[in-house]
Amino acid sequence: MPTVLIIGGGVAGPASAMALQKAGLDPIVFEAYDRTADGIGANLVLAVNGRHALHELEIKSALDRGFDIPRNQYYMGNGRRLSLVPNGKLLDDGTASRAIKRGDLYVALRDEAIARGVRFEFGMRMVDAENTGDGVVARFSDGTEVKGDLLIGADGLHSTLRKIIDPDGPPPRFGRLLNTGGYTDEVDVPGVTGTENMLLGKRCFFSYVHDPDGQVWWYAAPSWQQEQSREELARTMGPDRWRAHLEELFADDDTPALDIIRATKDIWAPWPIQDLPKVPHWRSGRMLIIGDAAHAVSPAAGQGASMAIEDSVVLGQCLRDIPDVPAALARFEELRRPRVERVVAFGKRAGDLMIVPNQLRRRVRDMVLPILFRRIALNEAASLSWVYDHRLNWDETVSPSAAAA
Repeated sequence: MPTVLIIGGGVAGPASAMALQKAGLDPIVFEAYDRTADGIGANLVLAVNGRHALHELEIKSALDRGFDIPRNQYYMGNGRRLSLVPNGKLLDDGTASRAIKRGDLYVALRDEAIARGVRFEFGMRMVDAENTGDGVVARFSDGTEVKGDLLIGADGLHSTLRKIIDPDGPPPRFGRLLNTGGYTDEVDVPGVTGTENMLLGKRCFFSYVHDPDGQVWWYAAPSWQQEQSREELARTMGPDRWRAHLEELFADDDTPALDIIRATKDIWAPWPIQDLPKVPHWRSGRMLIIGDAAHAVSPAAGQGASMAIEDSVVLGQCLRDIPDVPAALARFEELRRPRVERVVAFGKRAGDLMIVPNQLRRRVRDMVLPILFRRIALNEAASLSWVYDHRLNWDETVSPSAAAA
């Protein structure tokens, strides 16, 4: 069986490993952390299209943790209710979009892959790689060299393999927003499990949802004009200063945001929201990037994990059905690039609605939003179906590209 070296043990890495194993290949996952990404990251929403893609890989138990959120409820900063919007159409078996802590999803996918016999190598940080004609070689920070038949970069937004494939490629784009949040069970605020409350505040966007145990999960997206790294933000905005800044942002809102912030003991340190609008080169010879490494999307879209899992299914199909590896990778890109770039653009538009650079723009936004949400409510299926209703079929045969033929 061809050996596939997969760099990264987050979502795309284990998911693609299981897809490639299902396709008859021999995947090995190399993870930089000493035990994958346990406890790393905040939380995310796995949309119904992503859950359907997992089902195509016969993965269902991986989402035993978390809880379903089939609805989003939107409010203005003054407390005015805008609209209740479905969070994607339910699958035929009732499956809905699901909230899950990022670390729980990583661990669940990793453990499922290991249970299926996928080999994982931890504490292995790739630093270089090259094509060798009929194969690849990956080099790691400890001096190890590993040879394989192809190399998949599932190593995220700051992908090492992306820079190897195209050293002059564009950097991530800053969305003029930060991300932060936390968890608390020390507050009593309106809401029901299954409905995520989206608050378009006067100075900042805020979202919260109740889990089945009564804990409140929340995140905020403060506007931020100057791009700074996590480390720079940590130096300039320590925990006390960051908490005070958040409280100030929501002080004039008629929403539960301020109460939730004050009830949260540990607030996540902020980090910049970034995306990758267009990466010119996804592949070189027998090397390919997938997931966030190729098309990171703003969290405002709620599609990052789902796009990575969709990638995994399509990659498995292409390598199963097209014997020539470079041709299979080219076909994968041909199939996936139009959809993922459209989703990235969708995420950028959604993120732009969260930006509040000044109160004049906020007032204009607040006049436009009720009209926009009325249109969405009237035509929700047509306006968002292309995002959520995308369905893959593992048993469908992938034909080579006409251009390649």
